Amino acid sequence: MSISSRDTSILRDLGRQVADIAALPIQQETIQLWKALNGLAPVRPMVLIDQIPWHEMDVDAELTLQTENAFSRELETRLRRTLYAWNHMRVDMVVEPYLDIPKNINGAHLGIRAIEERAVSDPRNDVVGHYYIDQLQTEDDLEKIRMPEVVLDTVATARTEEQAQEIFDGILEIRMQGLHPGFAVWDRIVEWHGVENALLDLIDLPDFVHKLMARVTKGYLTMLDQLEAQGLLGHPQSLIHCSGAYTDELPAPNYDPQRPRAKDLWTSGMAQIFASVSPRMHQTFELDYAVKWYARFGLVYYGCCEPLHEKITIIREIPNLRKISMSPWADLEKGAERIGSDFVFSRKPSPALLAGETFDREAIRADLESTRRICAHFNTPVEFILKDISTVRYEPQRLWEWADIAMNVVAN
Repeated sequence: MSISSRDTSILRDLGRQVADIAALPIQQETIQLWKALNGLAPVRPMVLIDQIPWHEMDVDAELTLQTENAFSRELETRLRRTLYAWNHMRVDMVVEPYLDIPKNINGAHLGIRAIEERAVSDPRNDVVGHYYIDQLQTEDDLEKIRMPEVVLDTVATARTEEQAQEIFDGILEIRMQGLHPGFAVWDRIVEWHGVENALLDLIDLPDFVHKLMARVTKGYLTMLDQLEAQGLLGHPQSLIHCSGAYTDELPAPNYDPQRPRAKDLWTSGMAQIFASVSPRMHQTFELDYAVKWYARFGLVYYGCCEPLHEKITIIREIPNLRKISMSPWADLEKGAERIGSDFVFSRKPSPALLAGETFDREAIRADLESTRRICAHFNTPVEFILKDISTVRYEPQRLWEWADIAMNVVAN
């Protein structure tokens, strides 16, 4: 389906607004602040907001789509969300003078998909409950995990690029973007095997788990080899796992933008299900495999929602590690003391503070100030990444206020 002149006009107008913002000097100033943090010499803590309940956020039709073509609506959604975030909760976001369009890449997976039942509380919200059906009941079932066969659909990619170029010609640069893969294999294993089964197998069937991890790790590394060989990795990132990725350390020497390598990029990884697993088990069943992945990349962000304060000793050994997630369930004092000045303390403030019946501004300020005070005591570089926001009770101003409070805390 071709893109109508009306759709094009709407997108070009939004594109101009984004381009005007991208040209502001504040963008380069913010990039320099991110580089300082990521170089472990922060000027101040940095702040970002991600994983927003967009279905609750519309005000004055700022997010209401007006285009008709499916591709147009995808682009319009991105542009309107960028403008909305900049106008209401910009924190330390950076608006770039280009638009990344994903290449049409097929086969970058292990050939097994989740089979699940879902529990939905708000039909407008894409945050739902999951019950996963076990597909890995025997060692023979491991054959369901296939080695990737990565292929670029050159025709579809060229068509998409041509359409985007026609729409934004003279307004925004179009960058056809490859993949930025991470190593969150236990998130995938849970989807194929179930949470309870995966945890019990660590004790009851350790040999099975080792065979499973060996096969999955081989699959991921095979995929990475193919992405590198075909030039299908992405450009050096602006973001890594919801955090600013700007750095003077990447890309690596002899970088070829037509053929990015893993060592030119950040990667991320996590083992969220291992929140209740001992450091020794975590090492044995996750990190001993994951290091093969991390060693290939330029810089690494590790962790997500799992509390990691008791595991810093083993996490420190991850090759090229730079950021460690400190989730709402982490002991901040222990985490900061053990991280010291060696890595970025990537604090995830609790999104529950935005979801209560009442909005407690002082609790939010106290939470942020506590983290900043503890990290200052241990000379620990810190960032605040508010994410996993499933609801603000249809009061978007809560998120705007959180942004204002956070920026006031880090500025002072």
